[in-house]
Amino acid sequence: MCHGSRTSNQKIVSIVIWLGSDACPPGSLPRVSDVQPETAGDQPAAEREWWDDPSLPWRHKPTRADIACFSWLGAVAIYSIVISVLRPGLLASAPHVLASLGSWSGTILIGARAAVGDPWWLLVWVLGTLGMIKFDWIYWWAGKLWGRSLIEAWSGRSERARRANAWAERFARKYEVLAIAITFLPIPLPRGVIFAVLGEAGTSLRKFLTVAAISSFISTGGYLALGYWIGEPAVAVMDAYGRYLWIVSLVILVVVVYNAWRKGAPKPV
Repeated sequence: MCHGSRTSNQKIVSIVIWLGSDACPPGSLPRVSDVQPETAGDQPAAEREWWDDPSLPWRHKPTRADIACFSWLGAVAIYSIVISVLRPGLLASAPHVLASLGSWSGTILIGARAAVGDPWWLLVWVLGTLGMIKFDWIYWWAGKLWGRSLIEAWSGRSERARRANAWAERFARKYEVLAIAITFLPIPLPRGVIFAVLGEAGTSLRKFLTVAAISSFISTGGYLALGYWIGEPAVAVMDAYGRYLWIVSLVILVVVVYNAWRKGAPKPV
């Protein structure tokens, strides 16, 4: 194979790798094994730096602030996995702790317990208000640092995620205060995207946290009131079936571990 043909094949393989395996049907392009190794006279392609990856939110060599914020986002992700596993069990055995962490289901149960004499609902209201907003500033900070690059990294190749995130971005830019407030309702919204957009759009941290705290205080009170209105029936149901919720936690743990193993397992060639 001549030098010109070898260089052409190498370029084709590089383009396919860049576009991804879905770019062309199998067999339409030469296999990597068909490309001969470079000779000493060939110029090797420059290797990418570890941070030059489209799946990462930055488009430059990360600074200390970038690394710190990215680490915080990683910690939030780990916390979310852990709390999703423990939530059913905590709802049964430690609802005050769960509600204080910002769980609306735990808060509703504390409201129901207040109807039968639980004295800790006021403390839960205060702690739950703080618990609901404990990580919000991280998303605001991420948006301020990386802007749309972060949203593009979150969206990935999923068209559904792109549409949802694009809607959230338009809504946040148009209705700044309202966009913050509705994230505290029990509806599926990309909260992180909304908060990141506000950080990128220039919303001050003081204004962001003030609106978030007020919204959290009102929504936490609403969940307590809903639980109080339900009252004793909710407490009776939890007393009767709460012990089974740790089994639900165990099932969730098995599912999480299995999914992690399946994603990390080597794929057959």
